[in-house]
Amino acid sequence: MPAEPLSQKEIEDRLAELPGWSLTTDGTGTGAASGTAAAGGGAASPKLTRSYRLASHFAATAVVVHIAQVQEELNHHSELTLGYDTVSLAVSTHSAGGALTDLDFALARAVEALAAVHGAR
Repeated sequence: MPAEPLSQKEIEDRLAELPGWSLTTDGTGTGAASGTAAAGGGAASPKLTRSYRLASHFAATAVVVHIAQVQEELNHHSELTLGYDTVSLAVSTHSAGGALTDLDFALARAVEALAAVHGAR
């Protein structure tokens, strides 16, 4: 069964439970997305985004490996970027036309928990 796109209110409610996460439509954190974009229409689809800073490149790489494991378990994958001591994610559901779904927020919660274990800030 395909994932159902969330309404703007559902997105806002779930986002409020994830401090540090933002919505983007252009690659920058805006804190909100338009109702049209959130519903999967319009020019740009929203993405749930977050960046973490780690103590070292090695620590950041370890977080990437653990995020990859979680993504495989959930069968839901993000755009994942490794910097020197940073890890950034952008999440949406391709099978829902790029809209945000419960899968995106489940992945965000799982990543948030494992990032905390690694001391990410």
